[in-house]
Amino acid sequence: MNKEVSIVRISLISDVHSNLEALEAVWDEIKDTDAVLCMGDLVGYGASPNEVIEFVREQMKRKIFLCVHGNHDKAVAFDFDWRFNPFARKAVEWHRRVISEENMEFLRKFPVVETFMDDTGRTYLMVHGSPRAPVDEYVPPWLPDVEFKAILSYVEQDDLLLGHTHIPMLKKIEGRRIINPGSVGQPRDGDWRAGYAIIDTYTCKVEFHRVEYDVNRAAEKIRKAGLPRILADRLFEGF
Repeated sequence: MNKEVSIVRISLISDVHSNLEALEAVWDEIKDTDAVLCMGDLVGYGASPNEVIEFVREQMKRKIFLCVHGNHDKAVAFDFDWRFNPFARKAVEWHRRVISEENMEFLRKFPVVETFMDDTGRTYLMVHGSPRAPVDEYVPPWLPDVEFKAILSYVEQDDLLLGHTHIPMLKKIEGRRIINPGSVGQPRDGDWRAGYAIIDTYTCKVEFHRVEYDVNRAAEKIRKAGLPRILADRLFEGF
């Protein structure tokens, strides 16, 4: 669905993974931006899936907030088997037990691909993985430029926005961009702080940000829920 709005700043988030503490810290930083684009995986891994979904539901009533399905979203919402490792699978099974039916229905309604247009006429394609496999292909920053060009051959829009790797990335290829804001709830670039990005639509500048959050509380909730301890421990390491 295309949306053309008068905006100055767009917030990019991805891979919240049921980490309410990280999401709230990021929201304090981005709440005054004009639109929020989320590249999926609101749920999975963490211990606050209902709280995260309800937070997003409420914010969607107040401002432009678009979100696409991630692989964990689809695994939870539709009981898909993505060949997850045992820790991720246990989290998916737990999520399916504890998420309310109302929140599950909300989660099921996300599209796999979304488009967006800002008031300058610049267009964006949103996916979790890549346009070739929107939910599950990883696009890490160390790919050669020829591979990024191949990925962009599937895209008509000016910019491709994606997540899934949990690693911030900005690639500029022949005047077009591939942007990954990193992960809100489970970064994997060695920095434990919650990550997000902001686009200034008039300067076209992309800024990446990190914010500290109550990681101890987020980890303790995972342990108390009986989820695999590694899912709590990795929050402190950024891997």
